[in-house]
Parts: sequence; C-alpha cells; structure tokens
Amino acid sequence: MLTRTRKPWGLGLAGLSCALALALPLTAHGDTPAGMVKTAGAPDISQADFDTSKQIYFERCAGCHGVLRKGATGKPLTPDITQARGQAYLEALITYGSPAGMPNWGTSNALTKTQISSMATFIQHTAPTPPEWGMAETLKTWKVLVKPADRPKKQLNTLNLENLFSVTLRDDGKIALVDGDTKQIIKLIDTGYAVHISRISASGRYLLVIGRDAKIDMIDLWPAEPTKVAEIKVGIEARSVETSKFKGYEDKYTIAGSYWPPQFTIMDGETLEPRQIVSTRGMTVDKQEYHPEPRVAAIIASHEWPEFIVNVKETGKVMLVNYQDIKNLTITTIDAAPFLHDGGWDSTHRYFLTAANNSNKVAVIDSRLRTLTALVDVGKTPHPGRGANFVHPQYGPVWATSHLGDGGISVIGTDPIKHAQYAWKQVASLKGQGGGSLFIKTHPNSHHLYVDTTLNPDAKLSQSVAVFDINNLDKGYSVLPIAEYSGIKQGALRVVQPEYNKAGDEVWFSVWNGQNEESALVVIDDKTLKLKQVIKDKRLITPTGKFNVFNTQHDIY
Repeated sequence: MLTRTRKPWGLGLAGLSCALALALPLTAHGDTPAGMVKTAGAPDISQADFDTSKQIYFERCAGCHGVLRKGATGKPLTPDITQARGQAYLEALITYGSPAGMPNWGTSNALTKTQISSMATFIQHTAPTPPEWGMAETLKTWKVLVKPADRPKKQLNTLNLENLFSVTLRDDGKIALVDGDTKQIIKLIDTGYAVHISRISASGRYLLVIGRDAKIDMIDLWPAEPTKVAEIKVGIEARSVETSKFKGYEDKYTIAGSYWPPQFTIMDGETLEPRQIVSTRGMTVDKQEYHPEPRVAAIIASHEWPEFIVNVKETGKVMLVNYQDIKNLTITTIDAAPFLHDGGWDSTHRYFLTAANNSNKVAVIDSRLRTLTALVDVGKTPHPGRGANFVHPQYGPVWATSHLGDGGISVIGTDPIKHAQYAWKQVASLKGQGGGSLFIKTHPNSHHLYVDTTLNPDAKLSQSVAVFDINNLDKGYSVLPIAEYSGIKQGALRVVQPEYNKAGDEVWFSVWNGQNEESALVVIDDKTLKLKQVIKDKRLITPTGKFNVFNTQHDIY
C-alpha cells in the first residue's frame, strides 16, 4: 500500500472533482507485478510510473470520473475510450482542461509534464479495483477521545459560536476554526485529508467534518477550546456526512456516505460508534443495468420524518432512510435521474432539489409526501452546492443552480401555493461568466447572488466572481476580482465558494493556491460590494470550503 501524501501535486479540487489521498492496494492481473494492471493496446508503463499515476488519479480524478473510471460528473475513462483518443490528445486535455469543468492540470502547474504524460498512459490501462471495507475495518478505526460523560454540560468558552467558520485546509489535512467577528484563527484541528464538507449537529454543539479519505472527525465546540472528541473511518473514499434533525432525534444519529466502497454508514450521534452499514450497489434508473460503483453523494436530514435523504449518484436513485428502528431500517427508494450529486432545500425546508449531473436535470423530492415532485431540465452539468434560495420579482420564491458545463444559472420556481404556474419549472436562465462554476450563494438578508467559476481554465474567470442584483437581474452581473483583492501575486489563485456570515452582511471567499504558496480568505461587504478585509496567515494552507456554523446548522442558503 502506498502511503498518504499531501505535498507533491499542489492544487486539488476541494469538494469538487478530486478524490482520496490514500492510495489503495490493487488487484494483480496475470504475471504483472502486484498492483500492476496492464491492458492490451495501451502504451507500456513501468511499475514506478503506474504507482505514482495511481496515486495522482485517486487524489485528483476519481471524484468526477469514478474509481472504476466509468464516469459520473466527468466522462468515462475506460480503455476502449482512452486508447481511441490516443496519448497526445489525452496529454493535451489534462494540460489545458476545458470550460466544461475539466481542470487545467498543466497550465495551472498542478502537474508536471512528466506526470501528465504518465497519467495519459495510465488511464489507457484497466482501472485497478480497490478492496472492500466493512464493519470489521470500520471498528478498527473508531476512537472515542473524550467520553460523553466527560464533556461539558454547557459552553465553557466565550466564542460567538453562531458566527464561527470551519475552513477546510485541503492539502494540509486540517480545518481552521476562524472567528467570524474578529477574523482570527481560533484553532487548527488535524482531520482527514482534503475535507469535503463540515456539518453542524442539530443542537449546534458538534462540528463534523469528513475527508476524501473517509475519515470523520467530531469536534465539540463547548469546551474551553473546541476539541476533537471522536473519530472514525467509514471507507476508503467519501464525501458526505450529516446528523439527524427530526424533532426528538436531534444529535441521535450521524450518517456518512462513501464513494468507495459504495455504501453509507449510520453511527451513534455522540460517539460515532458504527451501527449499520448499507450497500448502495444496484440497478440504474434509466437502463436498469447493474452498476458496481453507485457512490453516495449528498445527504440531507429530513425535517418532516425521522429520515436521512441519500443521493445515490450512478444509479440515479434517492433513498429515504428511516432511522426510527436502527436495527430494522426502512428505506424508500425514489427513481430520479443519473448522476445525482449536490443539492439543498427550498426555502420551506420541505422540498429537496438536487442536481442530476449527467442528465442536465434537477430532481425535486417532496420530503413530506416522500415522492418525486418533478425532474426539471436545466443547463449543462448543474453543480449547485446547496443552491441559492431567493424571491424573484416576478416568479416568487425560487432556487438557483450554476453549472460546470456552461455559463448559465438556472432559476427554478419553488412555490406551488401562491405561484403554482411557475412551480418546479426553469423560469429563467441567467448568463454568467462561463462554465466551471462550483458554488452559487445568497442569503435571506442579502439582495445579491454570487457565482464562482473556479474550474474555468481562463485565469481571469477562475480568479473572480460574478454578482447579480436579485432585484434587477436583467441588468446582468458585476465582476469582483477577488484574487486581485488578496494582494497575492504568484500561483493559480482559484477563487472558490462564497459563504455568508450569520448576519448576511459579509461574504467570504477562499483564494486557493498551491500548498507551498500563499493563500488567503477575502471578505466582501455585501451591502457595498467593497473589500472589507483580507485574512492572511501562514497557517492558511490551501483553504477551500468555508462553513458558517449558524447558516450550516439551519440550512440557510
């Protein structure tokens, strides 16, 4: 097994399109060396180059293309396709990327020419198959660092927890807790590699973060200083974690979804003790074909029933997992569309809107009736994060998503009562800066809508954001040069993920650079759209996602 590495390859795609940092033992084929997989018709590759490329692929590519390379948000990379494209074509694509969301690994200096050449060869060979991961492996990783009985009974620090930010330091394997009032780093906490999301328990006490290496860290915010109290590893690669929020079940259970193996794990909400592991392998909704790698993408906690709503990416199914009887789970499966990815609530927290990347649709799930309400046609490869809720001057309450594959912003009506004629339809398509957007964000106290273009290969776009006035959308967008505001002169400087403070009068952006380069957080005054503050600290290594405690706890977006 290769060891986990964090330094050699600079930028990754936080949250976004990269994968785990823990390389996997591979299946030997024929007489090739252990871990080597060679395929007829592919250029020859040495054991050393195979191992290095295997590591890079898992860290940088598997999130979009899949561990088995069958495709999802990214296109399939199976040998029949890659060999037909040829070495030169593959090297060019990896080097320059595309406006549809493929990162420019070469021109951003994330990969060297030698690494790119090896990667182009590597993906022309059959994908190695990682090992499984069950209860025995999970239990070996479970640790309770502070028992619930030994934890505080009340908050012992003076932090304004509701305006605390959990900031992912992607390639450093940490999160930074940043005070939203003082803009100071309160504490750095070691976590899994490439934390994908932070989630807050229903009570607001526990912060849970999950890394791409499937490690969950549970942080208690009440001690004199926030402290990690439990940890566990739920697989080899993962993305999602959530806690129970239905009345009477607050903080009772935690769930995590894995990319590999494709499954989800339900744990005790105070200790992370694993209780149930459920595989998601099965048939696809469109062709009714068996899929060996249907990964768990977004998970959201229902407010209508004691249920978790679980997106199964490749099969295109949404699973409503009822946790009333943890030993005898009741699961309702709803057919939606492939490949399900991110999503969030409408403003009422009844309807879950989630992107089906490969189908260019948004699925709408009624969490009260437990049914599919609609499949809405949108732009190319929608990628909303949680999406953005606001009141449109004409269409009433709406939810919006940006896209990886084009520059549009799709606006969907969400009010079936007072604006029934617009409900569950794309009522508008706004023109943004370009493709490669990962996040869109607004706030109930704001009249602005922010859209990043993090993965666009044009540096001018990846280093800035578009801002719309919700009250005057026909005016088009203004551009904020966030990377320029940071004052940093060197590096790729990708700008990613707008995040509001609790009050909704500030918006924070990550200026995400290479591991050995300077990065920053840029704070914008939402009222004036002027620069308010630049947060620089040598400890801010590869900052990407930021999660305000109050907004995350209450699903405000």
